[in-house]
Amino acid sequence: MNRLIAEKALRHFLIEDIGERDASSVIFDDTDEGEAIVRAKGEGIVAGVHIFEWGYNILDPLVKVELLKKDGDRVAAGEPIVRITGKVSRILSGERVFLNLVQRMSAIATLTKQCVEALDGSRTRIVDTRKTTPGLRMFEKYAVRAGGGFNHRQGLYDAVMLKDNHIAAAGSITDAVEKARSAHGHMMMIEVEVETEEQLMEAIKASPDVIMFDNQTPETMKHWVQLVPPAIRTEASGGIDLEKLRDYKDTGVDVISIGALTHSVSNLDMSMNLSISHKEAITQ
Repeated sequence: MNRLIAEKALRHFLIEDIGERDASSVIFDDTDEGEAIVRAKGEGIVAGVHIFEWGYNILDPLVKVELLKKDGDRVAAGEPIVRITGKVSRILSGERVFLNLVQRMSAIATLTKQCVEALDGSRTRIVDTRKTTPGLRMFEKYAVRAGGGFNHRQGLYDAVMLKDNHIAAAGSITDAVEKARSAHGHMMMIEVEVETEEQLMEAIKASPDVIMFDNQTPETMKHWVQLVPPAIRTEASGGIDLEKLRDYKDTGVDVISIGALTHSVSNLDMSMNLSISHKEAITQ
């Protein structure tokens, strides 16, 4: 995860939450210091722990953050994840923003790990989609990696994906692939979505880098994989979730893309418990 981009986003999140001031934390003096422990309230996979480190460095570089777990670690309910020490007002001002983000990232990592484990050692990779929360894509896609999955394209800019509407507007799969190939350099990958065996055969002749089997049964996918040359990668997509995943394990596709990794998770609940120590101000 790119720290510079992450910190830019964190500043925006903090401004949104704190505004001109933290009206609640004015009850504390600068001499009030404390220690806070972040704990998981359920079992899962941790992702985004550096958010606490980077975020509190923005609020107050004197706040110390000790990471007790690393991204990708499995945690049990009640297990400590992060220890934070410093001024109470600073700790509390960042609490909700950082917890919200890490809870969501950890939920994504947890579901991703469950999907990876459901494949039971298969060579097929689990990948995400563009069905991410606006403004949080980098964090959510990083969480997928922390859970053992892989990323699909980052956005519209880094790969060509020709879906049904692109193909319909272009006139055919052949025309769509040819136009995309002529418009881009050799480093730009091209993927084509197919829904019928007729489309599959046309796509194979057009020779894109990836062919996506959209909304097909495991039996159909297993048959179609045998028709695709080894030089073309295959992807399964369309309504596949954790419950259905085991049915697709032996289809032979290279990747399975799952939108639910980022659009249907419930946060992995966490808590921050603070203990306060009052220190006398030193005057001269």
